This record gives sequence, C-alpha cells and structure tokens, in this order.
Amino acid sequence: MVVCVPPGLRRQLFTDQVWAGLAGAADLTVLDAHTDRTALAAALPGARVLITSWGAPRIDADLLAAADQLTLIAHTGSAVAPYVTEDVFRRGVTVTQAGDAMARSVAEVALAFTLTLLHRIHRFDHALHAGADWDAATDAPPRHEISGATIGVIGASRTGRAYIDLVRALGADVTVTDPYLTPERASRLGARLLPLDDLLRRSRIVAVHAPATPDTHHLLDARRLALLPDGAGLVNTARSWLVDERALLAELGTGRIDAAIDVFDQEPLPTDHPLRTLRNVLLTPHQAAATTECRQRLGETATADVLRHLGGEQPLHAVGPETLARLF
Repeated sequence: MVVCVPPGLRRQLFTDQVWAGLAGAADLTVLDAHTDRTALAAALPGARVLITSWGAPRIDADLLAAADQLTLIAHTGSAVAPYVTEDVFRRGVTVTQAGDAMARSVAEVALAFTLTLLHRIHRFDHALHAGADWDAATDAPPRHEISGATIGVIGASRTGRAYIDLVRALGADVTVTDPYLTPERASRLGARLLPLDDLLRRSRIVAVHAPATPDTHHLLDARRLALLPDGAGLVNTARSWLVDERALLAELGTGRIDAAIDVFDQEPLPTDHPLRTLRNVLLTPHQAAATTECRQRLGETATADVLRHLGGEQPLHAVGPETLARLF
C-alpha cells in the first residue's frame, strides 16, 4: 500500500489507532514528497492500494503502467478529478473519496459566516481594528436575527443539506435551488424550491454549496449579483469557480451587500488583493474543512474503505467516472 500524503497532513488525518489499522492490513510505503511523480511511479509496482491527498500527482495511463497490481485509489478529500483520469476507471480500479466527512465542518463555518453577516460583526471588527472611534465603529446597515430570516441555499449537496439543517434549527426560512431537486424532496429538507433568480431576489443571506462543474462556472455573475436585495449577504465556502470574482468585487465596492468568503480564484490570496481592503467582507484562508474532527473523519473514512476493499467487501464511498465532471 502506498500512502501519498505529506507528513503534517498525515498526522492530522490518521490517528495512531487508524494508522495502526492500515499498517496491520498491508506493508506501507509512505511518500513524504507527495507531489513527486517520479517517486510515486517507483513506489507503485506491487501495490494494491494508493491513498492520496491534496497535491498528489494525477494518476494517468503512464502512472498506471507502473501500477501493475493496483485495485483501489482512496482519496482523502472530496473531488477526485484532479487526481484520477478516465484511464483509471477503464482499468477497473476502484476509486473512493471522503467528501461526506467534510459536510458538518463546512456547514458549521457557513453558519458562522451567516450569523456574522446578519449581525454585521465583521464590519465592527474591521472598524475597531482600523482605529475608528467608538461611535463611528457602530455605523453599519441594519442587523437581523436568523430566526425568520430568508436564507437561500444554492445546491442541495452534502454540505448544503447539513447547512439547511443548522439554519432551520435556528428558525430560518429556507429556500433552495438545485437542478436535481424536486419540490417534494426540497420540502422533505424543510425548504422551498425556487428558481435561482427568484431565490436571489428574496434572500437576506445566500449560501453557495454547489459543486464546481462546467455548468456552474460563474453561476453568480454581475447580473445575478445585482438581484440581491440591499443589505443582503453572500456566503461562499464552496468554490470561487461559482462566483464571478470581478463582478463580486464591483458589487461589494458599492457597499450595497456584504460577503463572507473562504475560497478564492487565486490561492494563496495575494497580500494586495482588493478584497483585503473592504470593510464589508469577512475572509478566511480556505479553512472551512480544517477542524481536527473533520480531518480525522477524512482519515477514518478513507481507511474504512481501504480495509473493506482489502477484506473483499465493497467500499462505502466508491465513485464512478461521472464524478470527473466535478472539476475540483
């Protein structure tokens, strides 16, 4: 078994107990230089299982040629498209991912962002850190409680559904848009299904939880961002791919709406990026899924699938070639 995970992340993903389970199931070859394609090619001969993480080389036909006994690739993240190709599925290699483990952590951050925007906490924090006097620091648009607020959710994904559960528990009125969701299924989630434009017009907060696919690129463009009511807030813990960042900057620059953002077109976010200068924006460095509990669940999920596979059982989180449409 080849473990292509860097040391720091490996310690976060795999507790001693989980690591012992892997070591007891197969001989481990650990690649600390997890981005080194040559080292991976040298390690693959004879290995039945490959465990990957963010930054690992993409498994294509050339690497598969070295992987003479490979039957499983277990990815410790969510989207597998950056790490496997159609060649992997054509070869009959099983691919698993651990995205289910991220939903709760990311949903909690999205909830924290939602409450921050509703209460304008980010504006007060920016003002006080910038040296504004006490009275000037209180200058902000109207604040609102979450109970009774209309929250629009773009995408009934795993994280989207977890987020809906959290905001509904606090009394929010939830609407959702998703091309694969029926009104009946939306109702079972406790939400009303709306077309995207209608959802944007009605929402006090809009939370983005859709996947990055060719169809969702710049789903929120200048026209749609302009539909948000004055004082609304945008939460993005999904992918920057879904939001036209230039159009969002222009809209935020007017001060008309607020935003809380964990994902960006360019990461790391440049120190001179204009988003860093705006008082009406809360920024975090792509950390929504980085809790201790989430990282350990990722490792546990991947390991459980590896052990099931080696024991002759079907992994619980196997995916097919259709998942390659989710770009990252």
